[in-house]
Amino acid sequence: MFWVLFLIFLAACFAAGTTGAIFPPGPWYRDLDKPSWTPPDWAFPVTWTTLYLCMAVAGARLALSEDNQIAMALWALQIALNALWTPVFFGLKRIRSGMLVLSLLWLSVAACTVVFWGVDRLAGFLFLPYLVWVSIAGALNAAVWRLNPEVARNPPEQAR
Repeated sequence: MFWVLFLIFLAACFAAGTTGAIFPPGPWYRDLDKPSWTPPDWAFPVTWTTLYLCMAVAGARLALSEDNQIAMALWALQIALNALWTPVFFGLKRIRSGMLVLSLLWLSVAACTVVFWGVDRLAGFLFLPYLVWVSIAGALNAAVWRLNPEVARNPPEQAR
């Protein structure tokens, strides 16, 4: 049963991850000023693949645990916010709205980590790298906002 659940959670993770293919960074993002510590492009797919595997294992373990209702609700919330950030930031080119979504994602991942730890310690542990990465992503989003205030105030018009 674990493997069936793992595959279901993995499918949810990769469905969220497809937003990166639908809304790639593109020239708009490449032209923005970014901090010197911005991770290299290759780090994003490698990191997200690893995180999605950890998230799927955690989800499957939690689904098999007793008293998992809050944990499952939080897992669903974080994956929804995870899927939302890319279309907001890269699709709509909304730096400030992206920061709001990322802040909510960070809060949900932090809550997941705490709640998961109480239900299944390994599941909570598996979310720690995700919390670190979302913290880095939040700092990067904030830095892009700070370095590009005019673009953040006046996002480019969307092609119709």
